[in-house]
Amino acid sequence: MTFTYRFIDSPVGQLKLIAKGSALAAILWENDRPNRVLLGAMSEDRGSHILEQTEQQLAEYFAGARDRFDLPLDFHGTPFQKKVWEALLTIPFGQTRSYLDIAIQIGNPTAVRAVGAANGKNPISIVAPCHRVIGSSGALTGFAGGLAAKQLLLTLEGGMPTLSKKTRQTGLSAQASLF
Repeated sequence: MTFTYRFIDSPVGQLKLIAKGSALAAILWENDRPNRVLLGAMSEDRGSHILEQTEQQLAEYFAGARDRFDLPLDFHGTPFQKKVWEALLTIPFGQTRSYLDIAIQIGNPTAVRAVGAANGKNPISIVAPCHRVIGSSGALTGFAGGLAAKQLLLTLEGGMPTLSKKTRQTGLSAQASLF
């Protein structure tokens, strides 16, 4: 089975939504590295229900009306990567975890760098919230969509503790109007 795709515009740039059958397989960034996520042959979407659902749920998320996604996912990666990506799905909206937290959660506290590498290859950005993983010091660290996108997503979710509630609300209004 081949993958199908469509492009959508969002406050974090153009996103490429990719499905395999009835499941979401990837959300890629506008300037994504070509080999960051390896998938098979692709064809342009001709009305995929899962891509329509994904587009709708992302629109709700960016408008501040959704704090969790309800989509069937089809992760493509190694067993270790899949374990990390499943752990990402447990990070609550508006909260962050460190790479060490994820390593401990998956039962391998010495695998902090491997967790970072797997996080960087997360194929289903935003839905599997790799943007919620930060450095142990609290610093924003590498992100496939760029640090500005990571900061925007965390601000949208209220996960940037240095911003006041008023600043977050003002930012959300501006961001929602971009979508």
